[in-house]
Amino acid sequence: MVTETLSPDMVGHKFEPLTISWRAKDTMLYALGVGAKPADELDFLYEGQHRMGPKVLPTYAVIPALRAMGNIRQVVKLKIQRLLHGEQGFELLRPLPSETEITLESEVSEVWDKGKAGVIGVTALASDKDGPLFKSHSTLFYIGGGGFGGEPGPSTKDKNRPPEREPDLVIDYLTQPEQGALYRLSGDRVALHIDPEFAQKAGYDKPFMHGLCTYGFVGRAILNGLCSGNADRFVSMTGRFADTVQFEDHIVTKFWRDGEGAAIVQAEDQNGNVVLSQARATFKG
Repeated sequence: MVTETLSPDMVGHKFEPLTISWRAKDTMLYALGVGAKPADELDFLYEGQHRMGPKVLPTYAVIPALRAMGNIRQVVKLKIQRLLHGEQGFELLRPLPSETEITLESEVSEVWDKGKAGVIGVTALASDKDGPLFKSHSTLFYIGGGGFGGEPGPSTKDKNRPPEREPDLVIDYLTQPEQGALYRLSGDRVALHIDPEFAQKAGYDKPFMHGLCTYGFVGRAILNGLCSGNADRFVSMTGRFADTVQFEDHIVTKFWRDGEGAAIVQAEDQNGNVVLSQARATFKG
């Protein structure tokens, strides 16, 4: 039964498995959508580079994972204009193939009552013919959806807080005017990021970048800055969406190494506004 109110009783609800497939064209289009350039990232943009087709950006995992988040509509009816993507994380169990068919199993992992807002999370496991491929975790922040009597959940204010020192590495990527129009072709067709009239009705001056497009830019910075561009070394990434990015903004990703094979990550725009916070990446040495 679908309700219009969040409830702790939703936790543990398992959704029917989904079958999802992708081809090399999908992964190359995604790479373009998150800013990959032929001069430096041809492996992800050209099927002729490798015998098995193009390499796949690790953050492509969030594209099929979106389907798991969409399952929430089966248990609760939420108004899209009051929804914000809260957190996104994933862990690769092995490198993503350029063509495959997966089974995506997912369930509600948490429901928190923040008073004036509510939070609902979904975890998922993707497997293909060769076994488990990746795990994902996504949360949605529902404005005005709190007050239903649930627990507030753990505090995250100090989660992955950058240390009080200069970052070990900084990577600056420039976004393009057409970034949203290109990125949406990977499956996130929300009008907020391309339709000026829709954006204004939702309370924004104009369309702005998809949060997961920003996430992909940061993922590329992790790949190139910590993994030397080798997708086989990339293990996991998590972060919280902290602010919007406008088209033609810079996404400045800062890294603080945090032990062997791990780094605290924070992304800002060119004005120093934090756009991805509480972020962390792990990778193979």
